[in-house]
Amino acid sequence: MVEKTGAAAAEVVPALFYDDPNAAIPWLERVFGFETSLCVTDKDGKVQHAELDFGNGRVMLGGTGWADFPASPKSLGGRNTQCVHVQVKDVNAHHARAAAEGATIAAPPEDQFYGDRVYRAFDCEGHFWTFGQTIRAMSHEDMEAAGEFVVKGKA
Repeated sequence: MVEKTGAAAAEVVPALFYDDPNAAIPWLERVFGFETSLCVTDKDGKVQHAELDFGNGRVMLGGTGWADFPASPKSLGGRNTQCVHVQVKDVNAHHARAAAEGATIAAPPEDQFYGDRVYRAFDCEGHFWTFGQTIRAMSHEDMEAAGEFVVKGKA
C-alpha cells in the first residue's frame, strides 16, 4: 500500500471481508455515506482491495475467496466477531438515511451513559456497525454516576 501524504505514523484501519465486494462498495457509499478513495480490481473487474473514507476515518475491504480464513457474516449465518464504530456529526440524520436506504437497524439512536448517542445497524452482508455522536463531554466520575460501571483510563 502506498503511504498517503499526511498519514499518521500509526493508525488502526479495520478491514472487512465481503462475499461480493463489488456490491458492498456502492451499498456502503449510498447507505452509510462512505467515499471510495482506492479500488483495486482484477482484469475481470472483481474488487481485490478497496479503501473507503468517512471524514478522517477509513475502512478497507476485499473479497473472501483468496484464502481459507476470510469470511463474511453472510456466509456464517450472520455471526460477527467484531463491530465497526463510526463517529458522525449528526447521528439522527445518519440513522434516518441508513434506515431509508435499506440498512437493517438493530437499535435506533439512544443516549448512552458515557455521553454519546448511538444507533446500531447491519450492512448488506451482515457486518455489525455502530454510529455515534458525542452529545455531552463526561468525566470518568460523571460516567460512573450515570451508569453502573467503574471507569478507568486516560481522562
